[in-house]
Amino acid sequence: MTAQELQALADAAAGLILFHNGLWGAPTCYMWAGPDGAAAGRVPPWECEALDRLSWRKLISATPGPGAEDVPVVPTEAGLAALRAQQAHAA
Repeated sequence: MTAQELQALADAAAGLILFHNGLWGAPTCYMWAGPDGAAAGRVPPWECEALDRLSWRKLISATPGPGAEDVPVVPTEAGLAALRAQQAHAA
């Protein structure tokens, strides 16, 4: 796992990332979650690319709801295990 992927996975685990489904206001993208849980700006391109790779590898998920609300990006069980393994290796 690259350092960028590890940072993106840690940000998702900390509840800092939302997925915007593109139904209003902006194209499909990842957004930062503000303290109130609402979108607080776009995630930088390098982290979006890392999040896409993590999603493809099934280490994160974002389950869209029925409407246009942004949804949290969360680590899967495999993602949490990978994050714990990387953190244990760094310690």
